[in-house]
Amino acid sequence: MLSGFKGKTPEKGTDAAANAAEVIEKMEQPQRPVVEQIPAPPARPEPTKAATASCIGSGMSIVGKIECNGPAQVFGRIEGELRASDLLIGDGAQVDGNIIAQDVTVRGRVKGTIRAVRVKLQEGGAVEGDIFNRSLSIDENSLFEGSSRRVENPMDLSSPADAKRSQKVDRENSALAPYLQRVEDSASTEWSEATVEPKH
Repeated sequence: MLSGFKGKTPEKGTDAAANAAEVIEKMEQPQRPVVEQIPAPPARPEPTKAATASCIGSGMSIVGKIECNGPAQVFGRIEGELRASDLLIGDGAQVDGNIIAQDVTVRGRVKGTIRAVRVKLQEGGAVEGDIFNRSLSIDENSLFEGSSRRVENPMDLSSPADAKRSQKVDRENSALAPYLQRVEDSASTEWSEATVEPKH
C-alpha cells in the first residue's frame, strides 16, 4: 500500500500530504477477511421415543419384577412382572409373567396375563394367557391361547372378587342375558334334581 510513494516524487508539499491522506484512506477502508467464517452446524434434533427406549437384549435373561417409566423393548428372556408405557416383545423374546403397559406389541412369546389399553399380536407372536384390553388386534400366523376381555381400564389391578362381579354385570348387561339365564337355570335345576334323587 505504500507502493504508491515509490514512483512519485512530490512536486509540492501539498501533493505529498494529499498522497499521504489518500493512502491513509485506503488503509482505513474495511478489508475483507481472507478466511470466511463457516456457519455453525445445526442443532441436534431432540431424541425420539425410540431412541430413549430401554432395551433388554437377546443375550440377556432377567428374573424378577421390572418397572420402566418409559417405553421398553424386550429381545431376551424375562421371568416376572414387566411394566412399561409402551412395550415391544421382539422376535425370539420370551416373557413368563404378567405384563402391564399402555401399548403392547407381541412378536415373541408371552406366557401370562397382559393388561394394556392396546394389544397387538403381530405375525409370529404367541400369547398363552388372558388379555385385558380396550383394543386387541391379532395378525394372521400368530397364536393366542386364553381369554380376551375388553375392559374400560385394563391397567387397573382389581381383586378377583371385583373381576367376578364385573363378569356378572357384563353378563346381565349383555344382549344374550335372557339366554344365558335360561342356560344357568336349567343347569342348576338338572344338578339339584340329580343330587336329590337316589340312583338304584
